[in-house]
Amino acid sequence: MSYFKILGFDKEPFSTSPDPAFFFESREHEKALTNLMIELRLKRGLNVILGDVGTGKTTLSRKLYQMIKSQDRFICHMMLDPVYESDEIFLTSLVRNFDVLINNDGPRILELKEALERFLFQKGVEENKTVVLIIDEAQKLNEVTLECLRVMLNYETNEFKLLQLVLLGQMELHSKVIDIPNFVDRINFKYTLNPLDEEETSQMIDFRIKQAGYKAHMHLFLETAIKEIYRYTHGYPRRVNMICHKALKRLVMNNKFVVDEVMIRAIINEEVKQGWQRAPQPTIIN
Repeated sequence: MSYFKILGFDKEPFSTSPDPAFFFESREHEKALTNLMIELRLKRGLNVILGDVGTGKTTLSRKLYQMIKSQDRFICHMMLDPVYESDEIFLTSLVRNFDVLINNDGPRILELKEALERFLFQKGVEENKTVVLIIDEAQKLNEVTLECLRVMLNYETNEFKLLQLVLLGQMELHSKVIDIPNFVDRINFKYTLNPLDEEETSQMIDFRIKQAGYKAHMHLFLETAIKEIYRYTHGYPRRVNMICHKALKRLVMNNKFVVDEVMIRAIINEEVKQGWQRAPQPTIIN
């Protein structure tokens, strides 16, 4: 039996997989999501979400994708690992994933671009749909792929962009696009995700516990334990989840019923001995 079943959970509460059901809407994430949905509905084109490793970009992207797919007016595709050796491979991937029909006449690159433009016009103008491309790990995009995206952002009517693009990436994405003036000036909405504060860290832990099906009235994490978790993780959601996961395993292994600060300190000391570094002190942006 899994440890979380022993503790009375239906699911693992602190998995690091980006399950939208465990998406905790902090003030940062709620603001990013709300703005993204507004911009997508207005069809304004390019949107960029930045954030350090572990700030919740991937979970945010899954939540956004879930919200979009639930509405008939949207056509959406998500790229998870946007590494393409050439523009032809990248454009072919788009054509396949959007189920775009192409002819095999003429130069391959030209036909792919024209097929995508026809597709975007048909869906956006004739069928009144909104076509969205979400790219996670966007800092991996190379210059060739960024240029393809820049060209596609030129596909537009007098009123709106035909392709809605959401890039989510680590902070180095900013330095990549800032060097492409005719790309960066197309950014309609840019937002940087910051880590949680101490109150939100506590709320996220409580949210995930309840979301995993825990129904007992006792608190699994003492307030002093949460303070230690925040002190070590600085509110980075991925690190918080990892520490909480280890704490719940230790509860079961040691036949205990509550996580206190002594247990958290022991876990932190073990991490330090194993070479894990304390989460960096965040630079608050926005």
